[in-house]
Amino acid sequence: MIKQATYYKPLSLQEAWETARQHAQDFRFIAGGTDVMVNRFQGNENSNCLIDLTAIAALQEVKIKGAYVSIGAGVGLNDLKKHALITDEFPVLIEAAAAVGSPLIRNSATIGGNVLCENRCIFYNQSEWWRDAVGFCLKCEGNICIATGSKKHCYSEFVSDTAPALIAMGAMIELMDEEGIKLVKLEDIFTGDGIQPRNLQPLALIIAIQLPLKQGFRAVFQKLRQRESMDFTSLTAVVSIDVHEKIRIVLGGVDPKPVVVEGDTHADKEELIRQAIKKSRAIDNEMFSRTYRREMIGVFLRRAFTQLAI
Repeated sequence: MIKQATYYKPLSLQEAWETARQHAQDFRFIAGGTDVMVNRFQGNENSNCLIDLTAIAALQEVKIKGAYVSIGAGVGLNDLKKHALITDEFPVLIEAAAAVGSPLIRNSATIGGNVLCENRCIFYNQSEWWRDAVGFCLKCEGNICIATGSKKHCYSEFVSDTAPALIAMGAMIELMDEEGIKLVKLEDIFTGDGIQPRNLQPLALIIAIQLPLKQGFRAVFQKLRQRESMDFTSLTAVVSIDVHEKIRIVLGGVDPKPVVVEGDTHADKEELIRQAIKKSRAIDNEMFSRTYRREMIGVFLRRAFTQLAI
């Protein structure tokens, strides 16, 4: 049974942050709820305070901010395609958003929520009675990784589809925390630790994602999953090239954090593929095997290089 919680619906960023501060030991921000509410039903999220961000106008804005386009964290995945600023310069983001879940999920889910989507593992994302029967893992107060037998490391998978596309295009994330409002590289918020996958402060509130304009990005997005209409990724691969001929490879679904490999058009493409596979710490904790997913990294990247003619 889902646990009851005190519910707040602030009208401004400051009100949301102050509410979070008052409940600092036990709260959760919520927008679309497509990740948080499922985890609550499974008993993997039990905060006593939910702070609904959907009434905050500042989180719904898409606008030019200096040399960047700023996309409010509360913009819905299906609404991204309504903004010419995004469709004209960053079509791969539209493609990535369209690959998330089902149409019903995309109508509710937000870009901020998808970027912060909780890491997943077949031994963790189950009902509470299932986990109790099998044995609790490192990610849910157990003392062992059921997938590997490790007593130290959790390899739950980073499964956001929009984050790899954003990182491939040099995205920054605007956030509010106890130090004020600041900008950080999106890729820098991910730790590689499956238990604590992000290094954000407890009260951090994501305001917007910013993408650099006039970089001439061309990019290819590919996703491996069992059922195209709904499943989380088993491998997301984005390859981008900018006006300066810089290549950026970003992978999801094969490591607790995004795997990033950089090069240029003169780089040995097979070496870039080897680097991407080597950095991917995939384990057998989902329906497709580790071996198959690592093989598919090479398949996806070669396809992308061909499509981009690099």
